[in-house]
Amino acid sequence: MGGCDRTDADLLREMAGKDEGALRELYDRHATWIHARLARRCADPDAVAEVLQDTFIAAWDGAARFRGDGAVGAWLWGIAIRRLISRLRRRTDVRLGPALLERDEYEISAEEQVLLRLENVDVGTALGRISPELRVVLQLTVIDGLTTREASALLGIPRGTVKSRLQRARTSLREELA
Repeated sequence: MGGCDRTDADLLREMAGKDEGALRELYDRHATWIHARLARRCADPDAVAEVLQDTFIAAWDGAARFRGDGAVGAWLWGIAIRRLISRLRRRTDVRLGPALLERDEYEISAEEQVLLRLENVDVGTALGRISPELRVVLQLTVIDGLTTREASALLGIPRGTVKSRLQRARTSLREELA
């Protein structure tokens, strides 16, 4: 197949056949945004770089098992966030990034700002009014698609706390939208 007309799914099929050029192209397409999202969740640049590398190694190794039509980016992000969680479980010296810090001066990323503006401005306003500790749980479970167990590991809080914050976040959103 030729050049830039290849889809991500095409690249994965070629990677399954051990085409290193396809891996390079997939990396070029996705590494920047994956790196940015990882860096918002982990303030250790070495850990982020290692997780990014591990993500593409896993994609290389798992390309033949990919079963999707156009969700390669989501598949890659799923690998990346799970690699980050695994790394954070093993190390206690890794610093969380601004997207996961529970503090009042929570800074909304450009990506989150776009998501907040989608379709319904009232939802964005409501999300902006809930506390950072609730918003981060929503981000991890709803936007990033993590399980409560994975969010618990990443945040370093009990799973029950994640569940109760998620319930409180939903209640707060309902109240804000009423």
